[in-house]
Amino acid sequence: MTDARALSRRIASLLAGERSRLAEFLVALADFDRKRGWGTLGYASLFQYLERELRLTSSAAARRMTAAALVQRFPAVVEPLRDGRVCMSVVCELSKALTPENAGQVLPRFYGLSKREAEALVAELRPVANPPRREVVTALARPAPPLRASAPAEALTAAPAPERTSPAKSERVQPDADLFSAPARPRDEVVPLDADLRRYHVTVSKAFLAKLDAAKDALSHAIPDGDTEAVLTAALDLLLEKTDRRRGLVKRPRPAPQKPSADPRHVPAAVAREVWKRDGGRCSFRLPDGSVCGSTKRLELDHIRPVALGGRSTADNLRVACWDHNSLHAEHVFGREHMDKFRKDADRSAPSTAAGGSTSGACGEGAEAAGSTRTQRQRGTGS
Repeated sequence: MTDARALSRRIASLLAGERSRLAEFLVALADFDRKRGWGTLGYASLFQYLERELRLTSSAAARRMTAAALVQRFPAVVEPLRDGRVCMSVVCELSKALTPENAGQVLPRFYGLSKREAEALVAELRPVANPPRREVVTALARPAPPLRASAPAEALTAAPAPERTSPAKSERVQPDADLFSAPARPRDEVVPLDADLRRYHVTVSKAFLAKLDAAKDALSHAIPDGDTEAVLTAALDLLLEKTDRRRGLVKRPRPAPQKPSADPRHVPAAVAREVWKRDGGRCSFRLPDGSVCGSTKRLELDHIRPVALGGRSTADNLRVACWDHNSLHAEHVFGREHMDKFRKDADRSAPSTAAGGSTSGACGEGAEAAGSTRTQRQRGTGS
């Protein structure tokens, strides 16, 4: 722990230095641009100078140009950059909304935001007029399969001339012969239009579209126009209701059974319901700075004092925890080497996923046998 804390302090110091140097760089770049230093050196523009002289990529050059221009107009941006209240990507979004009239009120609203949150705030401040409501389905070509794993390293780089490329070195293989995982789909993209509306780009299969059409037909009495948002909202409401039921969060809960379960890992629905409500459906694992994790991904119920050490399935001994912190808690209690044994056992016994990885978690059934802090069920009332 001492070594980790010392390394953490060094990392924090390096990060502070990085932020400070970035702020100084942008101030110097803004001054260089104001004096047209790039022209004195023979470049046609600041962009060309950044690309050719400093060897930045076009996207990196564009971001720094935008930030330098903003620094020239609004010097108050420098300190938030220096202390980390805003980052480069947020500064680029900030440039779309900041004006001399609103700078004092708007700038602080961007402090601590992620890029996506900053995009949403820009859309709120500068909404798209009359945003279109339309659905577009476009067929996409399947990505080319990857190169065979046995190909030499030079086959993975661009050949200087087509005739010099050996067919064996760039051989394409069928998907069932691929030694790599399947190419990833494009990431979902959300574009804020105003304070409420978002344009959502998502890549789906033909099977999904067939199910969507079937759902529209099934709901055609309730949703005659077949509005996709309304149909998906109805489906998501049912899914979330089902998830709440697994967590014991029902509108009319049954009374708690008078006789407790003989299984010490069993979490009664009434107890699970109390814990989920108390922790707000978020990971409540306490972080070193005193705050809580707050994640809403892969949540489980975690025994604070493990069952193997005499812990009970009571509300005061249970907390909502994300999968990663549940695993980390098990490592802290039983040791990493001890838990690694069960991870390896689970990896050997678990079926492989499409990506070639294991479906088991860090604390699977083998870890439970060793006295893991996890509850019996993987999700819902915990795992």
